[in-house]
Amino acid sequence: IMESRLRSASYLYIALVGWVKADTKAIQAIHDHVITHNPRVSVSHDDYSTWNLHVKNVQEEDRGMYMCQINTDPMKSQMGYLDVVVPPDFVNEDTSGDVMVPEGGTVKLTCRARGYPMPHVLWRREDNAELVIKEPTGIKTRVSSYQGEILKLSKITRSEMGAYLCIASNGVPPSVSKRIMVNVHFHPVIQVPNQLVGAPLGTDVTLECYVEASPKSINYWVRDTGEMVISSDKYEVKLISKSLFEVRMVLVIRNFQARDVGSYRCIAKNSLGEVESNIRLY
Repeated sequence: IMESRLRSASYLYIALVGWVKADTKAIQAIHDHVITHNPRVSVSHDDYSTWNLHVKNVQEEDRGMYMCQINTDPMKSQMGYLDVVVPPDFVNEDTSGDVMVPEGGTVKLTCRARGYPMPHVLWRREDNAELVIKEPTGIKTRVSSYQGEILKLSKITRSEMGAYLCIASNGVPPSVSKRIMVNVHFHPVIQVPNQLVGAPLGTDVTLECYVEASPKSINYWVRDTGEMVISSDKYEVKLISKSLFEVRMVLVIRNFQARDVGSYRCIAKNSLGEVESNIRLY
């Protein structure tokens, strides 16, 4: 509501008040009559001394300078600015979705935002791990967040896999965020902490292999006889996820007997390759 207050006792007649949108020169209203064809505009007054211009359901097109005029001699006027703010939103066609990239490759994530004032875009990792920004010169910088519509991850490593959040804000609530999943693909790798395991007869023996793979691998155990090891009264086979790409393979052999002596192979296979490692049990 914009007001023009006329409180001078010297006027012996009712002055006519007009409202004009200054940038377009469009007349909004004169006295009690709305001139513009905009149905959202109306006027009101209080004892002809206080005049109000009302704009309902404000739109961006309403932003601008407004002038109220009174037809005195000389004419008097007063200016007021209506600023229309718009909360941030993402331009879907210019904003990245989930991506897949081979390890060592480059991925460019984009979050294009609109709003008024123009929003700022901030990037961070969902797990609050640091972002690794690599300059063309080869210099690496680790930061907790990065500002800008485009986040470039070059020579990407498996540790950079995960969910990234872009957050757009412009001081007008609410801020908006988008979650983008970055999947880094690489062939499986197996690490074995103990390749030679000895145990007394009659005890339970635990064998372990650590697998890194993306996409997730198929993981299983095979004896030196070629027999696949599956969970039973004799064996307990477990897979324990450590991260998006790390799995701990555990094989428990119950009531260890002489017939259990031999080699056990842990095998991991995904669409990019297959790898295995051998554990000798005595």
